[in-house]
Amino acid sequence: MATANTEQQIEIPDFITVRELATTMNVSPINIIKELMKSGIMANINQQIDFDTASIIAEELGFVPVPLALDDENEDVGDLPVWREMIASEKRKNLAPRPPVITILGHVDHGKTSLLDVIRKENVADGEAGGITQHIGAYQAKHDGRLMTFLDTPGHAAFTAMRARGAQATDIAVLVVAADDGLMPQTREAIDHARAAKVPIIIAMNKIDLPSANPHKVMQQLNDVGLTPDDAMYNGDTMVVPVSAKMQQGIDELLESILLTADDIEPQANPEADDVTGVVIEARMERGRGVTATLLVQNGTLKKGDTLLIGRNYGRIKAMYDYHGKLIKEAPPSTPVSVSGLNGMPSAGDRFEIVKSEKVARGIVDDMPEDTDHLKSGPTLEDFFSQLQDGSSKTLSLIVKADVQGSLEPIVSRLNEMDSMFEEVKVDILRAAIGSISESDVMLASASGAVIMGFNVKTDSAAERAASSDEVEINDYSVIYHLFDDVEKAVKGLLDPVYEQKLVGRAEVMAMFRIKGVGNVAGCKVRRGKVVRKATARVIRTSQSGERIIFDGPVSTLRHHSEKIEEIGKDREFGLSVKGWDRFRPGDMIEFYVKERVHQY
Repeated sequence: MATANTEQQIEIPDFITVRELATTMNVSPINIIKELMKSGIMANINQQIDFDTASIIAEELGFVPVPLALDDENEDVGDLPVWREMIASEKRKNLAPRPPVITILGHVDHGKTSLLDVIRKENVADGEAGGITQHIGAYQAKHDGRLMTFLDTPGHAAFTAMRARGAQATDIAVLVVAADDGLMPQTREAIDHARAAKVPIIIAMNKIDLPSANPHKVMQQLNDVGLTPDDAMYNGDTMVVPVSAKMQQGIDELLESILLTADDIEPQANPEADDVTGVVIEARMERGRGVTATLLVQNGTLKKGDTLLIGRNYGRIKAMYDYHGKLIKEAPPSTPVSVSGLNGMPSAGDRFEIVKSEKVARGIVDDMPEDTDHLKSGPTLEDFFSQLQDGSSKTLSLIVKADVQGSLEPIVSRLNEMDSMFEEVKVDILRAAIGSISESDVMLASASGAVIMGFNVKTDSAAERAASSDEVEINDYSVIYHLFDDVEKAVKGLLDPVYEQKLVGRAEVMAMFRIKGVGNVAGCKVRRGKVVRKATARVIRTSQSGERIIFDGPVSTLRHHSEKIEEIGKDREFGLSVKGWDRFRPGDMIEFYVKERVHQY
């Protein structure tokens, strides 16, 4: 066992990998794995363990564990951005600001590509103009000496597909809305996806130069969907920036708004992190270079020669290019790069990590279970009942589709009432709209862990295929009260349970026995009710001052003669051992009770 200064404190986050814990304590990961095995926990070097488990291991190795202090505004871990969760185990002194990562979303004809092209061209020197033809799906721009990274996704579908794979890369969403068209159905979908990703939204009101532009109409529409503009009339907190990609107007103001938002969220990373991690933006096969992947580095610094492991794919980085197509040797956090050298094609949204060698990568892949590549996404309503047992999320996320507005409004109203009925559980309606259930609905559900509720609507064929592939539950209803009943049952299943103690039996200790390999066993006789092995034993001792409880703990074994038993009835004799207590005395009374859940509603 490793030794350490018993006064040395170490900060441990809510979750930490075995490797990170070993680094924090400056001990071998093997020592930690051995300690975990003693506790019956089989873990590998990259497996996460929770604070309580890590604390026990730290104490065994001579350290004093303390919780990692979070800023006050980030104490609710459930509300942390994905990137903050990623760096939660990093020491604060090692963190440094990184460029924000921005995704541009919006309706197909509202000028997303034109706006991104203007931003790219304004940041390319004359001699490098040819460089922007190198398409790697991500670009960087500089404004006031500060870098920003833009992801060039085809739309909110790709944006959400990445989230569905558990890899959110975006810090800020820029929503492009045409000043002449206003909010279109695809715009509203993009808003739902950005909100579900819990990222700040900036509005780029494009085509402001057109005679038909109607900015006041756009402002009102934004206000109606809860994105209240920050101008004097509405006094909201959503930045709306008038721009014209065609006339190259308002671009500087847009970039300034992005930097202001970045100052608010303060994206950070550890550029010196040993565990370099990030996400795949896209991958393709190129003639002469083989599999080429665009990666976004999120923590640590990626270097030429590193060995990548991406799911079942791996390979040594033979060449690494920036977004201009220039060869580079290293890439710090928030840098998009194109790399070659992989043995297979990864998918957008796959996470990458660095391993020591291709031999190590092959060993890891060989040990992976065969179903690693099959992702299970959205939960079912029944899953929310099981969440009660494991203490996980207390949010029931829903997507609601109805046939007409007259149906949708009372459904949403009733669901909002349920949200206020129970303090512990939140009902979060990610989307409420009229019309059939679409593939976009399924993608949002898959990425957000939501359940789809449809009332008198059909599910289109693309949505059915996507739901089957991503295992998203779609619930169809023709009776509105059946929908309410199912949601209410799921919500009640998420409430913290209330238990009460039920006394099942009482026994008296008659004698004490010493059994080799077991320890002290109490010879008892059932005086009332029955004794069950799954019960908890409350040991009561009588003295001159009266009865007092001297121990309360779970029953370890029940024996009748030499045979182990599960229960025994009144007036029968039995042997008893209780976990954590063996100092029984003849005359002690033992009450046996079980905990039963009380149905509150």
